[in-house]
Amino acid sequence: MNSEHHSLHARQLPGRVYLLPVPNDFTEPLRFDEAARVPASGDNTAIAVRTLPTGTRILIRQLVFEFAHTVLEGHRFALFRINKGQPLLSWGLPFGIALRDIEPGEYVCNEKILRVLSERHVEFELPKAPNFSDYRQPFRLDEANFRPGFRPGSQVAPITAPSAFQGFRRSDRRGAGTRNYIVVLGVSSKTAGFTRNLAARFKNVRDHFPNIDGVVAVEHTEGGSAARPNNFELTLRTLAGFMVNPNVGAMLCVDFPNQLLSNNALQSFLSEKKYPTDVLLHDFFSIESSFEQALVQAEQRLRSWLPNVNKFRREAIPLSELRLGLQCGGSDAFSGVSANPLVGILSRRTVACGGSANLAETDELIGAESYVLQSVRDLQTAQAFLEKLDRFQQWAAIHGHTAEGNPSGGNMFRGLYNISIKSIGAARKKDPATRLDCVIDFGELMSEPGFYFMDSPGNDLESIAGQVAAGCNMILFATGNGSITNFPFVPTIKIITTTRRFELVRNEMDFNAGRYLDGEPLEALGNEAFEQMLRVASGEPSVGEKAGHFQVQLWREWRQNGSGQKQRPVRNPVLLSSVSGEMDRRIIRDIISPQGERVALVLPTSLCSSQIARMIVDQLNATPEKSYSRAVALPHTEGCGNSGGEPEQLFMRTMAGYLAHPFVSKALLLEHGCEKTHNDAFRNLLRELGLAESNYGFASVQLDGGIERVTKKALKWFYSTSASPHGEPFSIGFAAVNASETLQRAFCLLAKEFSMAGGSSVLAEGLCVSEKALVYGERFRAPGAYMMECPTDDLGEILTGLGASGMQMLLAFESETIVPSNPLVPTIQVALTERLPQHLHSDVDLLVSEKESGEEIAGKLLHLIGQVKGGQQTPRSRSLGNTAFQITRGYTGISL
Repeated sequence: MNSEHHSLHARQLPGRVYLLPVPNDFTEPLRFDEAARVPASGDNTAIAVRTLPTGTRILIRQLVFEFAHTVLEGHRFALFRINKGQPLLSWGLPFGIALRDIEPGEYVCNEKILRVLSERHVEFELPKAPNFSDYRQPFRLDEANFRPGFRPGSQVAPITAPSAFQGFRRSDRRGAGTRNYIVVLGVSSKTAGFTRNLAARFKNVRDHFPNIDGVVAVEHTEGGSAARPNNFELTLRTLAGFMVNPNVGAMLCVDFPNQLLSNNALQSFLSEKKYPTDVLLHDFFSIESSFEQALVQAEQRLRSWLPNVNKFRREAIPLSELRLGLQCGGSDAFSGVSANPLVGILSRRTVACGGSANLAETDELIGAESYVLQSVRDLQTAQAFLEKLDRFQQWAAIHGHTAEGNPSGGNMFRGLYNISIKSIGAARKKDPATRLDCVIDFGELMSEPGFYFMDSPGNDLESIAGQVAAGCNMILFATGNGSITNFPFVPTIKIITTTRRFELVRNEMDFNAGRYLDGEPLEALGNEAFEQMLRVASGEPSVGEKAGHFQVQLWREWRQNGSGQKQRPVRNPVLLSSVSGEMDRRIIRDIISPQGERVALVLPTSLCSSQIARMIVDQLNATPEKSYSRAVALPHTEGCGNSGGEPEQLFMRTMAGYLAHPFVSKALLLEHGCEKTHNDAFRNLLRELGLAESNYGFASVQLDGGIERVTKKALKWFYSTSASPHGEPFSIGFAAVNASETLQRAFCLLAKEFSMAGGSSVLAEGLCVSEKALVYGERFRAPGAYMMECPTDDLGEILTGLGASGMQMLLAFESETIVPSNPLVPTIQVALTERLPQHLHSDVDLLVSEKESGEEIAGKLLHLIGQVKGGQQTPRSRSLGNTAFQITRGYTGISL
């Protein structure tokens, strides 16, 4: 020992190790349990339970370690000497290979974590080089010698629960609900504005119908494209599962007729797959009158249902009717130590009572195969599980990604260095004693009791949608950073990993699993959490339900099927230089004078902060004295679970375009706190783009202490800063799907004339070919006419990209329906009388005929543009509240 001690100093290694007694000039070292935790007895790394600054000394095994580098809370250091080439272990499983000899007490870090920490601008010196490389242990199923579970394959022993929960009895196949909601389901993304407006008319429904938990809207991103998407059947299966979820007392499905993703398609799917809708109060509503008239008609239909839905009463339901969705989000290094094992206890007890539990997030189990398959029903189930993991990795590879794109910036900042270590902890939502019984596809109905694995992406909101579609009537959500996730009609119990974090966001969390790290027995905490779960199942509101916000996201479309070729929409652009015609340039010169809008923008940096951004904006707009003309939020579904690389760059570029938009006089970035595209990432981007960071506000739902505190901080920032409009010359963007030749030429003629008069215009790809080109969401730099690349044929996504380029007005055409407009930029919708159904004529701003020339149509549009810019006319979509904001993922973006 003494020789090893002296050799360590002779080689000047990164950490110092002393034999007791400690030198006299040293203060008393920390006990090991004050500084770190070891997940499993065979581990050679430990997790710091608090930040350990350089020079910190801790006592372990009669040795004192002194840290040569600061080790952040949740990050790991070596317990023993790890020789070059040896694996680094946590929970007994490898997550890395030593690049050199690593000494006891040395901070272990890979290349990625050093990059992430430098991007977060930590205030201490980082190691100069990584000391381990990522490693994922290959798993091979020995089919010839398979024994169920590689240990006894029986499920956990059944128990007789001492009590039932109070729920809503449905049909035998639907089970029982923990809630009784009326749901307005938007079948495609085009109905988002309608469903949101309709549900808002019932916000006080419980005042008169106490057995109804509420009327909620489910809007999503899918179905906006004219082409059949790759996730078409998956989307139908998810929507069908939503309908028959036992928490639904009644459902109204809303569509625009003649769309690919429609009520007809959903009805056919329900019938073909024999979904149990026979005793469900439901209807299919097509918007076949004007937007306003359709809202009145749909409202009347829902109001006629209220007495019947209110007849459902809570009654004693056996615990075998509980179906738990097991989730984690905003994970940290302690997720696998405290919160996920606690979820594992709750799921084990529920399965023992004859209920069901659903483990999901496929890519977050890659590397934990041996743990998941410790106990499994049979060989076929084990094979099915491994096939899902293999398929997911192949699918990611087709798009140019790997599962390593999963850990977010927040995950890595909190100590989850790579997908292996994240998966090893995430798998703890399955208790070691619980057997894996069934493997199902995304949203596939759970047909029998037991423990399930459901194929899904690691994006927790997309994964939750699949679990709800599978029949889950309760979500258990483990979180490290303090994710505020909630689903509209299924209660979410949020379980946080550490007491320190719980104290920061206690108003958003249901249970503090950090008490285990503080010394309380985990099984005792499990008993307490189980009782709380039953109370919530019986109607006690979860903290998320009290807060009154939620998010929905379906597993988004993916573009590649294995060919490696980009699936480009078919387009027939014209050459802009060839377009000619006579326009009144005096009117154009008047129009291109600077616009006077002064908008206060709340920009959520990810989907999970989007609803909070809306809530802040509602308060800003209710303020009578303000220095801005209006406040706008841009809620969206990105920033967290996408695959990184090019799609993430596309997202960041688009968001930056809105921050620099000429309408925006003041802007605040609102992060959730655990996403890939956090505030620090945007600070770095602003610097790269030459935008002054001091012009923007920054707030964090998690780090600022939850919804109430972050709202107060945001409002204070807006009220204390002055507005400064940009005053840039007018610019206009043009977007169309399936435009006629004359309408296409009218758009191109206007764009050319505006640019010749000193203004700017951007035409979506497919309308024209121009010498000046922009990529999706790119800000134009100088006046002129541009073509913007559009890796999508969803008109809503095209409008989002055009708005980011700096356009101050948008002209949109879609052949047979209307489209929600951009929330920030006035959007004029033009339609052809021959194509648009007559009942929608009053919902567009201009009707033209295919018989008119391009020059005649351009003249009418020019007059309308002047009216809208001058304030004499408000675009119909804005006056109706029919708005949406959706960002494309491009050709290679996927959910991880």
